[in-house]
Amino acid sequence: MPKAHPTAEITNGDAASSSAAKIAAAGVDLPRIERAVREILAAVGEDPDREGLRETPARVARMYAEMFSGLKQDARIHTQKFFTENYDEVVLVRDIAFCSMCEHHLLPFIGTAHVAYIPEGKVIGLSKIARVVEVISHRPQVQERMTEDIANLLVEELGAKGVAVVIEASHSCMTIRGVKKPGSSMVTSSMKGVFRSNLSSRAEVMQLIYGKGR
Repeated sequence: MPKAHPTAEITNGDAASSSAAKIAAAGVDLPRIERAVREILAAVGEDPDREGLRETPARVARMYAEMFSGLKQDARIHTQKFFTENYDEVVLVRDIAFCSMCEHHLLPFIGTAHVAYIPEGKVIGLSKIARVVEVISHRPQVQERMTEDIANLLVEELGAKGVAVVIEASHSCMTIRGVKKPGSSMVTSSMKGVFRSNLSSRAEVMQLIYGKGR
């Protein structure tokens, strides 16, 4: 069979990226962001019209639309489809990768979320938990609030006996500026229901997250 022409592959990839960008940009004032970015470039002493920076404001606008797309979405939509199951042990999804934006410096913090719950007759697809993390992370955030928001949403929507959320992340505002401590990380947790009231349940879920073989 003849090989696909490289240009066709690139075009298809660009089309997919363009489609994703359009979805992310819905309801976002891209021209306003572009004007602001031009002002920032000029304020730091750069020429926003030089070749290398000419398209930067538009790129940054699209990036912000993507990074803040969670502002236009309700994470609860991903918890509406559930299954009735007679299961009352821990369900854990580990190592859900995310990238969020620190609302204090507008710099990214990147890490993983571990989300566990003990069902009360209702279970949801594992991908739905990852989608909840994705939506809530794509907003101006602080890690502490993000952890609580994920846990509270799952308690409210699933009526679970217990919910545990542990998030580990590296914050650019600490690693590349200010105190400049690369390699440092922040860990936050939120324990609800039996994971808060029962020490053995809490120990069990932490063992599942951080146990041997990790």
